[in-house]
Amino acid sequence: MSTPSSLTPVVTIGVAGGSGSGKTTVSNAILERVGTEHIAYLAHDSYYKDISDIPHSHTNIINFDHPDALETDLLIQHIKQLKRGQAVDVPIYDFKTYRRTDRIQRVEPQPIILVEGILIFAEPELRRLFDMRIFVDTAADLRFIRRLQRDLNERGRTVESVIKQYLQSVRPMHLDFVEPSKRYADVIIPEGGYNLVAIEMVAARIRNMLEHPEHRRTAPRR
Repeated sequence: MSTPSSLTPVVTIGVAGGSGSGKTTVSNAILERVGTEHIAYLAHDSYYKDISDIPHSHTNIINFDHPDALETDLLIQHIKQLKRGQAVDVPIYDFKTYRRTDRIQRVEPQPIILVEGILIFAEPELRRLFDMRIFVDTAADLRFIRRLQRDLNERGRTVESVIKQYLQSVRPMHLDFVEPSKRYADVIIPEGGYNLVAIEMVAARIRNMLEHPEHRRTAPRR
């Protein structure tokens, strides 16, 4: 493990994009090309607020695509701890039951912090922590199809519930928060994980930042 020293700047990278855009595919491609031994990986989805005190029958009225559904303050705290060389305990969220479990995942500090999530550029305090911002841009119809397949196969949802959630919250919140946050991106990757040329270019840039951390962005960020 290549734990950063207090004298070595930590490079923090954000990967954003709409639900089903291919953020995870791009993030996994970066991990594979740069090396998992160099990267501390955090998913914003892990930080959904604990709603265990709310009856399961009421979870359909909660807007899980709004920034308020996530404990972003804890994610920010964890990023800052990792930058200081401290390990963090990341919550593990169960998407089938809409509950935060009592288990955690220990993430050790590394020279690179990679953060993924649909809303990470919509939060000013959070997005200012990133030295590189990547936005995965994919057509809405493809994003919906991918989300439908994922929720049916991995999360035990019905077609009707997926469509209802998409129309009531996913699409409106994408238009209100996710799409506008694209203007803060340094790099926009069309077609998600299928854009191998863009992924290779980003991976090469990250490797360069790893080898020469003094090249990371130091100017104040919006």
